[in-house]
Amino acid sequence: MKTLTKAVLLTATLALGACANGGFRGDEGGAGPGGVPGAGDGISTSALNPSSPAYFSQTIGDKVLFAVDQSTLSPEARATLQQQASWLQTNTTYTAIIEGHADEQGTREYNLALGARRAAAARDFLVANGIADNRLRTVTFGKERPLEVCSTESCYAKNRRAVTVISAGVGS
Repeated sequence: MKTLTKAVLLTATLALGACANGGFRGDEGGAGPGGVPGAGDGISTSALNPSSPAYFSQTIGDKVLFAVDQSTLSPEARATLQQQASWLQTNTTYTAIIEGHADEQGTREYNLALGARRAAAARDFLVANGIADNRLRTVTFGKERPLEVCSTESCYAKNRRAVTVISAGVGS
């Protein structure tokens, strides 16, 4: 009976410990607000491993923003994507999924297509800057996964984006 009690306590402790870590992707920062790994989690970027996905999202920048109804990359977006390309060239064991998003204005179908164009624009830029096409995938969420839920221009601007999500393992 004592062995069974110890086994149950050990299992419960391990389960709670696993839940407390929160880093299901293997990144060092864990999931921050809105499910964005490392965002706002209070970890200093200077302490992060430069080859970690948390460093990528916090220091390099994992998202680029777009103007209303546009999928053309701005100079700021190009600068961020250039840094992403450099990081991906250095860290060749990682792959990336580029998510395309839109604000809540417009129909669902239109925003899915707009998100696809935004993700493709980011992917095309990375490929043009030396990242192998087979390391990149795109997905569109249209207006289904907003960062901010409200009806002001400042919220809309945050939701018009492409996000590069890093994952470990080429070919996985």
